[in-house]
Amino acid sequence: MGELRTRMDRDMVLRGLAVRTRESYLAAVAGLARHYGRRPDRLTEREVQAYLLYLIQERRLAWSSCNVAVHGLRFFYHTTLGRSRTTFTIPASKQPSKLPAILSREEVQRLLAAAIAPNHRALLMTTYAAGLRVSEVVQLQLGDVDASRRALHVRHGKGGKDRYTLLSDRLLAELRAYWRTARPRRWLFPTRDGQRPMHRHTAQKIYYTVKARAPIAKPGGIHALRHAFATHLLEAGVDLRTIQQLLGHGAITTTMRYLHLAEKHLLQQRSPLDLLTLPGPLG
Repeated sequence: MGELRTRMDRDMVLRGLAVRTRESYLAAVAGLARHYGRRPDRLTEREVQAYLLYLIQERRLAWSSCNVAVHGLRFFYHTTLGRSRTTFTIPASKQPSKLPAILSREEVQRLLAAAIAPNHRALLMTTYAAGLRVSEVVQLQLGDVDASRRALHVRHGKGGKDRYTLLSDRLLAELRAYWRTARPRRWLFPTRDGQRPMHRHTAQKIYYTVKARAPIAKPGGIHALRHAFATHLLEAGVDLRTIQQLLGHGAITTTMRYLHLAEKHLLQQRSPLDLLTLPGPLG
């Protein structure tokens, strides 16, 4: 699939798709080709649809994974090969989306305290303090740390969009201490040879290792720190619009789910009635 892969990747780059999206779409087409043992451009629409059925019934992949495969295959056949707009489909998700388990402030504190290596601590602290996706934190460069403006420049976030997010004084001090120890040259969190950014799978492994050391039993990977960032800001009284911009959400409805995550905290607040000075109950 070498030449086809190059063509498809070029088409995705030209349309501004994020690196992680490109990887997922290419993997979807490669999986299709392996399944049939043939070039994907020689498969029929019926064969592609049968493959999607196989992913659901035989491999029992999650609906979200099948949905990514659908979008990747549509891009390949419609955009790269220029075929007519056939429709590959999967059944609609029947399971309600589950809200993630949110780390408390105390758990985040334990997690960061359990990070022994300076680069591990700096990586996890940056993810939480700035509310970053794992794909965003590993792509940070030294030049993205704007100390004068107290801002982090996030390049090519989801949807290929750039944005600025928070750089707290505490995080800046941590990053300076980390730099004095590690002396990264270009990438803030590089591979061991310093030539490439850390792979997101490495960042996930670091999170799981430190979480086990903390120890923290709540499920979820490093993305839990981004959820905690948004929820803790909301609990502190920051408005949804500001949180939306910091997270880089395209729609406010995406950010609004954090209202549900913060619900327990909100219900613990005192009613304004309790702040009034009134006589006791009548009767």
